[in-house]
Amino acid sequence: MNKKISYYTREGLERLKNELSELKGKGRAEIARQIADARDKGDLSENAEYDAAKDAQGHLEAKIAQLEDLVGNARLLDENNVDISKVSILSKVTIKNKKNGASFTYTLVSEEEADLKSGKISTQSPIGKGLLGKKKGESALIKTPAGEVEFEVINIGI
Repeated sequence: MNKKISYYTREGLERLKNELSELKGKGRAEIARQIADARDKGDLSENAEYDAAKDAQGHLEAKIAQLEDLVGNARLLDENNVDISKVSILSKVTIKNKKNGASFTYTLVSEEEADLKSGKISTQSPIGKGLLGKKKGESALIKTPAGEVEFEVINIGI
């Protein structure tokens, strides 16, 4: 697995740890039950249920390994140490589209915590990357799927 350090809010890291715990406990128990049920049905060489359960077990173990890697390389971000003089991870930034005047407020988070519906965008997204390091009043020309868009940083907070 990779050794990429990722930064998380307390809430995001807890969500990852809870998912990992759930998969290791209930997830593994459910797969073991499915394998046992399929094994009880006879000849394993022609048992599609058994093959499907074994495939599911492989996918589950891969997901567990991925989450263990993420948690193992996770670093907790402290909101008290976020520099609000420029856009960085955990910044709550209000931007204005200079062409149409529309304003948006986003919190920049790690890729795994991104959730556009709740206003959290990844620092790896085009907008997130384009805003990183910008100060209040500065503009950023960002390539989006709709073409290049110029945004002005209106406010930076936590």
